[in-house]
Amino acid sequence: MIIVQKYGGTSVADLDRIRNVASRVKATRDAGNKVVVVVSARAGVTNRLIADAKSLAEHPDSRELDMLASIGEQETIALTAIALHSMGVPAVSRTGAQVGIKTDSEFTKARIVDITGGDLNKQLDEGKVVIVAGFQGVTDDGQITTLGRGGSDLSAIALAKAVNADVCQIYTDVDGVYTADPRVVKDASKLNEISYDEMLELASLGSKVMQARSVEFAKKHNVVFEVRSSMNNNPGTIVKEEVASMEDVVVRGVAADKNQTKVVLLGLNDQPGTAAKIFNALGKANVNVDMIVQNVGRDGIANMTFTVPTDDAFKAEKAIDSIKDDIAAKNFRTMTDRVAKVSVVGIGMRSHSGVAADLFTAFANAGINIQLISTSEIKISVAVEVEKADEAVRVAHAAFGLGQA
Repeated sequence: MIIVQKYGGTSVADLDRIRNVASRVKATRDAGNKVVVVVSARAGVTNRLIADAKSLAEHPDSRELDMLASIGEQETIALTAIALHSMGVPAVSRTGAQVGIKTDSEFTKARIVDITGGDLNKQLDEGKVVIVAGFQGVTDDGQITTLGRGGSDLSAIALAKAVNADVCQIYTDVDGVYTADPRVVKDASKLNEISYDEMLELASLGSKVMQARSVEFAKKHNVVFEVRSSMNNNPGTIVKEEVASMEDVVVRGVAADKNQTKVVLLGLNDQPGTAAKIFNALGKANVNVDMIVQNVGRDGIANMTFTVPTDDAFKAEKAIDSIKDDIAAKNFRTMTDRVAKVSVVGIGMRSHSGVAADLFTAFANAGINIQLISTSEIKISVAVEVEKADEAVRVAHAAFGLGQA
């Protein structure tokens, strides 16, 4: 069998944990498997590197940030290879560029456009374990790029597709996907399996178990993967195509994203084309917009509210400022405020009514004010005060009976 294993930053946080990872990899290889290992930077390393950059410049150049951030994974692949060598296991490290992970040139959040695999299959055929730096790739003209936070997950899923792996295992510091963050909800339950769509929604809505784009890639290419712990041998959570039995559960999980900023535009022109100008400018600035509310215009003036990732708030303000003369009506101004997005997710919502009513009633009883609402077939998201986020998750979790029996 060909097995791809991905180990996150906490799994390789120090030398003892790197030795633990090497032991797991050795056991997998000793069982007769070909093994590709994808690793993240050690816990805290990427944050420290970015903090160093921001101590020199408030808004560092994104190309240089990628050059800097890619260092962390290269440290880990070399240390992991050395640990395996010490155990008598032939191993070789490879950067994202060396295994042919080709990306576009959108620095700090590049998208994979192709993956050749480089000499991966040759090294595997020679009996070596190949340790690949996650999170990074290269453009056609040789520029180093990174795939965004959690990008090592995407590297692993993409490599599993490239080598036609039989199994893709995502090792992390939790032993699967839970109905909510166990650090916030003490009685959160581990899920044995979850659909791509549910996992994609949870990942994009604040669950930190998987990067959303990696789940999207897995769904597109039908890469079944398992999320499990590197600290024990417990079975994890299988992420796979939707099956009929999954619809019996109305709500599968609750997630919170505290990295959201609410942008309020006051005094807009209430005329056709204003919204198009706003969102074209935001799109050109590569700002992802989530919840959107526009009020009914009066006397030629309208207001609009939307949310963006807090990391993109500065870019959003610059983009709006660049077109304000085209969209402003009277007393135009931009206001921003940190909010949290709390979401309930489940494919069972498609065939069950009253989910929104139950959620809003639970929040009302708990005194939690809802600022914005966004829905899809399988999720309901609300914006609340950041300080109320954890309480809102616990309230929603209890409202739908997701706790352990």
